[in-house]
Amino acid sequence: MPRELVHAPGHDRTRSLGWLATAWIEHWCVHGPGDVQGDEVELDDEFVGFLVDAYALDADGRRLYSRAALVRPKGRSKSELAGFVGLFEARGPSRFAGWATGGEVYRWRDFVYHYAPGEPMGRPLVYPYIRCLATEETQTGNTYDVIHFNLEQGPLGDDLPRDAVGLTRVLLPEGGEIVPSTASSSSKDGGKESLAIYDEPHLYVTPELRRMFKTVDRNLRKRRRAEPWALLTSTMYQPGEDSVLEAVDRQAQAIREGRTRAARLLWDHRQAPAGVDLTDIDAVVAALAEAYGPAAAWMDLPGIVHNEFWDLTKDPEDARRYFFNQRTASATAWVTALQYASGTVPDLPPLADGEETVLFFDGSAGDDATALLAVAMDDGRPELLHLQERPPGAAGKTWRVDKAAADLAVRQAFERFDVLGFAADVREFENYIDTWALEFRDRLLIESTTGRHRHAVAWDMRGRVAEFTNAAERTRADIRAHELPLGEDLRLRRHVLNARAAPNRYGVSIAKPGRDSPHKIDAAVCLIGARMVRRWVLASEKYQRRHRNRDRRVVVLR
Repeated sequence: MPRELVHAPGHDRTRSLGWLATAWIEHWCVHGPGDVQGDEVELDDEFVGFLVDAYALDADGRRLYSRAALVRPKGRSKSELAGFVGLFEARGPSRFAGWATGGEVYRWRDFVYHYAPGEPMGRPLVYPYIRCLATEETQTGNTYDVIHFNLEQGPLGDDLPRDAVGLTRVLLPEGGEIVPSTASSSSKDGGKESLAIYDEPHLYVTPELRRMFKTVDRNLRKRRRAEPWALLTSTMYQPGEDSVLEAVDRQAQAIREGRTRAARLLWDHRQAPAGVDLTDIDAVVAALAEAYGPAAAWMDLPGIVHNEFWDLTKDPEDARRYFFNQRTASATAWVTALQYASGTVPDLPPLADGEETVLFFDGSAGDDATALLAVAMDDGRPELLHLQERPPGAAGKTWRVDKAAADLAVRQAFERFDVLGFAADVREFENYIDTWALEFRDRLLIESTTGRHRHAVAWDMRGRVAEFTNAAERTRADIRAHELPLGEDLRLRRHVLNARAAPNRYGVSIAKPGRDSPHKIDAAVCLIGARMVRRWVLASEKYQRRHRNRDRRVVVLR
């Protein structure tokens, strides 16, 4: 999955001020401090595409996005692009002024732009207030440095008084300001932002920086007519640090899964493919080229391999995050995103109707998720059949799982598949499990011999820790060895990646990141449990007799 794009419903690149923004930036802006400072700007196709996406409008001409995140590897000039956007917001026609019918022209000084029929026209903001957020109290930040250079030494600053451009503030002649900001200073202002630029929010991991983000983001709701928005430019975060970028990524994943109605986020993340052989320089260079896109043409990719991936003084996981732009593992991750991605089979077909399967059900009445997962008997591939999770913002004490919907999902699974084994967590669904046991007992090849749930395989975590731990270790080993075919279900992926390794006396099991963590793992529990039930069935005499004369195939226990 080299590219992750999350767009809002109704996204249309023909209905965007991004084309005007591109022309304006290439006419007025110059490169900031560095080897090519002062040179004219020519945006590559990928950056043009991001601008067009970020300035997309709805049918009424209002901004589609209140937040846009561009996540690219280190050295991709993300901060510079953010500076150009800040300049366009400060002095350019960055807000909707009607639809062109043909022949309309925008002019400012020596810049001339001819609108196409149906294209949105632009106008400057009334009192733009651009805040550039920095992580260090002693720094103005890379983005503000680009803005400062352009307004002090570039053509955009020709009409500005010398004292208007300072290291701590720019006063615009038409009214408005551009200010660099830190965690302490952002909390002292009244909140007039029309644009907030967060550079490298993967570093926003301290309480002060998280509070800075929340304070400024809240301020963006104050000026409705200005249509304020936030731009985030960053390298990929370290999972588990709970950075601002990690929180925004969770929002993007919720949008992709349809778990939230808040869809005013543009998420644009590009990374190297999974499973790259780090000992093969050609493979690593090719992966870097995928991650850097058009910028690969001027990057020293072999130099990155030698100095970052192969330098023994550096951690290869850091190199993956900074230069492959991949989500690397939390120190306690049960399975990493790269391991999961390596086992993902694109377009993996769903389980066939009538296919031999086993089921595992993990139920909850309230806070935890309720899940039902099937695993195929032939190759062990999983399919998540049902998942209920508490919606974002819903109160834990008032929201309850729809048990009737879970019951229906189980019944539909028995109708759809040839179910040979079924296990369920007995807690909070005891009555339903009793009913399922009575109704479906004749379908199963295995059954428990203890407890009142004697006709279904009732499950109690507290009584089967050793067995579940063994199954968890087998499942993790198969994922790491790419021997478990995984589909592209984002819900199952999220639950597996949420799981943390939990050592116990029997080995390494799984657990939530914390007792009250909102990051659920119930689908991962079902994956482990269903594969355990599959092993029980494969080892049963009834299953062996059933297949002995059918096809005499050899079944590998995994």
